[in-house]
Amino acid sequence: MKKVVILTGAGISAESGINTFRGSDGLWEGHDVMDVASPIGWNKNKELVLDFYNKRRQQLLEVTPNLAHKALVSLENSYNVNIITQNVDDLHERAGSKNVLHLHGELLKVRSTKNPHLIYTWKKDLLLGDLCEENSQLRPHIVWFGEEVPMLEKAIEITSKADILIIIGTSMQVYPAANLINFVEPKIPVYFIDPKPSIQKNYFPNLTVIAEKASTGVAKVVTELIDL
Repeated sequence: MKKVVILTGAGISAESGINTFRGSDGLWEGHDVMDVASPIGWNKNKELVLDFYNKRRQQLLEVTPNLAHKALVSLENSYNVNIITQNVDDLHERAGSKNVLHLHGELLKVRSTKNPHLIYTWKKDLLLGDLCEENSQLRPHIVWFGEEVPMLEKAIEITSKADILIIIGTSMQVYPAANLINFVEPKIPVYFIDPKPSIQKNYFPNLTVIAEKASTGVAKVVTELIDL
């Protein structure tokens, strides 16, 4: 069975009502990104950071997977599918995808500030005073700016074995995630789905660019691959 690797970004979740990472003004929900997504911001104002992610978590629990998430699940009947996502939501999993790797962490999990291996599922507000079993403050299980991406090596391993690569709803500007495309075999089919595609036609020999939103673009690619 051929291996399909799918890289997804904020664009696939936008149609579910989840805001993309940051606007053209560089702000994320009205905050400077470094104030809410960096160790410096965390050390400066933990309550602000916790409140920010509590609101994101509440929003996530109110939305549902969209047609793009659901269409990808149907590929699993015909291919060995791995999804590598920059998104911290769980919409791929809720849609039914079985193999999902989160590069930047997960909003519905928290972890110990003392022991990064102590990770807990968390669906309520996270507050100062919420401690791990080693009596350390819990923090969002999110990879912040300036932190290592612990799942990167695994993502590279998966991507390097792809027979087909699909990129959905990402600007390919956020590193190191954007660098994953350089680990696929140069001649494999690559599909890039985004309303404002940032990869040019000559980037890969077998590149297909679909300048559409995720829900319609993904449906076209999935139909094409299932019919092969």
